[in-house]
Amino acid sequence: MVKFGEPWLMLCRPLGDSALMIAVGSAADEATAQQVQSLSDVLRENLLPGVEDVVPAFTTITVHFNPRAIRGVHPQSVVEEWVSRSCTAPRSVNARPRREVCVPVRYGGIFGPDLPLVAETTGLRLTEVVELHAGAHYTVAAIGFSPGFPYLIGLPKELHLPRRATPRTSVPAGSVAIAGGQAGIYPQSTPGGWNVIGRTELALFDLEGRPPAHLQVGDHVRFQPVEGKVLDD
Repeated sequence: MVKFGEPWLMLCRPLGDSALMIAVGSAADEATAQQVQSLSDVLRENLLPGVEDVVPAFTTITVHFNPRAIRGVHPQSVVEEWVSRSCTAPRSVNARPRREVCVPVRYGGIFGPDLPLVAETTGLRLTEVVELHAGAHYTVAAIGFSPGFPYLIGLPKELHLPRRATPRTSVPAGSVAIAGGQAGIYPQSTPGGWNVIGRTELALFDLEGRPPAHLQVGDHVRFQPVEGKVLDD
C-alpha cells in the first residue's frame, strides 16, 4: 500500500498483479465525485503505455494494466509512480464541462409499483415523493451492477429508505428506483431489490454506442415527470 500526499491524500492498493486501486476519499459525496472525475481525466489524458483501463467508482479509481507491457522490473511500482506524478498537479475539478441529462419519468401505477409504499413509509403524499425526487440534482458517482446502471448521489434525505425486504426476480428496463441514499435506473430487465417509483423510456445502454453507456461518471442528472399527474394519487 502506497500513501500519496498533497494535493490529495490517497491510498494506492494492489489488486492482484495487474490492477491498482486508488482510494480518493471515504464518503460517496459530491466533493469526492469531483475528485474522482478530475484524477480519472488526468490519468486518461496522460495514459502510461501498458495501462489498459481507468475505472472510476464512488470513492476509488481502479487502474488495470498489462504487467508484460509495463517497462521495468516491478510493473506495479512503475504504475504507482505514474499515479503519484499525476496526483502532484491535478487539473481543476471544473476543467471538464459536465453534462446535464434530463430523464423523463412516468411515476407510479404500473410504472412505479413501490411509490405508494415509499409514500406510506416516509409519511409523504405521492405527489410530495415525486416532487422531492424530481426536484433534486443528482451526480453519477459510479456505473455498475449491470451494464450502464448509474448510481446517483443527491437523493433527498427524506427519501432515504432501505432496499426491499424481498428483491424482485425481474425489474423492467427503464425502472427508476431508490435505495439507501441513492437513486438509480435499470438499463436492462434484471433482478433487483430497489424501490421502483417510476419508469423512463430513455435508453441507457447501447452495445454499439461509443461509449455504450449513455450516462458517465460525473454527469449531472435530473428527472422530469411526464403526463402531468401522479398515477394512483
